[in-house]
Amino acid sequence: MIKKSTDTESVVLVEQSAMNAITIDCVIFGFDNGILEVLLVQHAEGISKGKWGLPGGWIKKKESIDNAAHRLLGELTGLDNIYLEQLKAFGAPDRFPLRRVITIGYYALIKREDYNVKAGFTAADAKWYRINEIPNLIYDHNEILDYSLKHLRNRVRQAPIGFNLLPEKFTLLQLMHLYEEILGVEMDKSNFRRKILHMKLLLALDEKQQDVSHRAAQLYKFDSEIYTKLTQKGFNFEF
Repeated sequence: MIKKSTDTESVVLVEQSAMNAITIDCVIFGFDNGILEVLLVQHAEGISKGKWGLPGGWIKKKESIDNAAHRLLGELTGLDNIYLEQLKAFGAPDRFPLRRVITIGYYALIKREDYNVKAGFTAADAKWYRINEIPNLIYDHNEILDYSLKHLRNRVRQAPIGFNLLPEKFTLLQLMHLYEEILGVEMDKSNFRRKILHMKLLLALDEKQQDVSHRAAQLYKFDSEIYTKLTQKGFNFEF
């Protein structure tokens, strides 16, 4: 976990080893208690001090763009086993007020319970926001977030990447709520159950929910072999 630093000398060293006209900004999606959320950070310094934005940072001169994205997320979350996908470049001339800066957008899907996210480096705070309660963000970060959500909605119809947001063991209802949150639609429970089980993507476990006030539901996990095949060749997940 990277530690917050106010050492001017270390900041200068980072600037000297980084490209000063291109950055990375990442939309980190999480799923908690049936709610789709996005991780935002509050800036601790500079022209955006006190304002909220997407986590990101500079690309070092001797690293690839993908490696920079993984490094930046590793510094924030402490882990590097993250589903991460590049979106596109955002390069409006006035997107950064001081000079011309192009940013490469990424999005990540993480299991909330696996990560102890803390603010680090130039961030004063890090907080999860519901997807429908996003504040006004710095620069063009609202635009990047909107684009990533549209991209995610298209991708979950083509590949089972949504499982990256779920715990290892889950109920069919949890899975349905995940797709409802991502796609912004209400689904019929029986139709969802029939279609998802027909895909042979899930392994039914000889286990049920624990410590619940309602009738305990059966637990499932995804079949990793089928998951890999469907991720590579794609599938049609329409209701």
